[in-house]
Amino acid sequence: MIEIPPVIVTILMFAGIVLGLALGHPAAFVLGGVATIFGFLGWGPDSLFIFAGRAFDAATNHILIAIANFILMASFLGKSGISERMFRSMMYMFGPMNGAIALAAIVWCALEAACTGVIGASVVSMTILALPVMLKYGYDKHLSCGSIAAGGSLSILIPPSIMLVMMADQSGESVGKLFAGGFLPGAVLATLFLIYVLVVTNLNPRKGPALPVEEREALSFGQKVKYILVNLVPAAILIIGVLGSIWTGVATPTEASGVGAFIAFIFMILYEGFNWKVFVECLWSAARTNCMVMTIIIGASIFTAVFLGLGCGEVVSEAIYKFSFLGKWGMCGIMMLIVFIMGFLIDWIAIIYITFPIFLPIAADLGFNKIWFIIMIAVNLQASFLSPPFGYALFYMKTTVPPEIKLIDIYRSVVPFIILQLISLGILWIFPKLATYLPTIVVGG
Repeated sequence: MIEIPPVIVTILMFAGIVLGLALGHPAAFVLGGVATIFGFLGWGPDSLFIFAGRAFDAATNHILIAIANFILMASFLGKSGISERMFRSMMYMFGPMNGAIALAAIVWCALEAACTGVIGASVVSMTILALPVMLKYGYDKHLSCGSIAAGGSLSILIPPSIMLVMMADQSGESVGKLFAGGFLPGAVLATLFLIYVLVVTNLNPRKGPALPVEEREALSFGQKVKYILVNLVPAAILIIGVLGSIWTGVATPTEASGVGAFIAFIFMILYEGFNWKVFVECLWSAARTNCMVMTIIIGASIFTAVFLGLGCGEVVSEAIYKFSFLGKWGMCGIMMLIVFIMGFLIDWIAIIYITFPIFLPIAADLGFNKIWFIIMIAVNLQASFLSPPFGYALFYMKTTVPPEIKLIDIYRSVVPFIILQLISLGILWIFPKLATYLPTIVVGG
């Protein structure tokens, strides 16, 4: 064992993460690898017992079962054909307006967010469905990519969000109350995205023209209304089935996630998207995604154990308290700035596992409402999904965009939407009841 000052350990552990990720290694192995090195330096072979315990706790955590079910639900929905019908319904709804397809993409993403809570499903499916249509009708490629990436990122905030499930697990707060707390901030953020698209396309219609007349007149008004209503029914049933059962206290979040996966499976059958090959593909896709998420969780959990065990948590806490001359709001701003900067460098799961044990006690000491503070971090982490170089939404999109769309185009496209996310963070800062009102009237936890 080697005695290293906690300050040096803190710097070296963060530097190790940044270096490992910059070299292109998977986040889970970077976190676990850095933890292993410093665990052995600090405690020797005894650190293996900590690693085994943390891995076992993560693998047997019943709250995290909800994440697996929500991912499976998203997989069923993606294969059922419902996504395409819902998107076309939105196109008919916004058809006469400038930016109609971009508006439809954002609203569809918000609806799917309220059904699944999985960002990858939204970004990939919308890139496949909407981006070719936007490019076909002459939409600006930056507005097109930005709208889809930003809309898809809503899945991580609007409930049922797997990020909020994880935050509930790490904070000891009710999942149902965090879902309620994220609902209005998510709606505000979606509204800001819609307003931005409307302003840009009305100032310059060439960037996002209305849906062509021949496309809008393909169906009569009555047919459009029927088409929209029929294809919005699955979303309504899923939202009521999952969130309604949690908020009324009928089911726990874990049970509700199972109900949601079952409802999505039924819809896949009803909408003629079912066959055994597709069913196996859904299971395999969900299993791979779950393995990725759980591996990152275990790696982050081990890293946090070593980080806190070696005294690094106290180093960060003391550094934050040095800004006490700024008052409670200034210290809160420092914590939010740290989360924002970490979002450019580190996986969001790791950020939650590292910051929650340090920041939540500080926030409680400063007298902040716990749910409000957690939702503030959640809104802040929205930006991490769009922030280069490690934003998940950017990489999900890059795998499915046409060849003429370069990665630098995607990076440029999200800049205005990151600014909008920061504006939404400011709105929540000024109006905390956006996060605290609904949790006071829900039952489920």
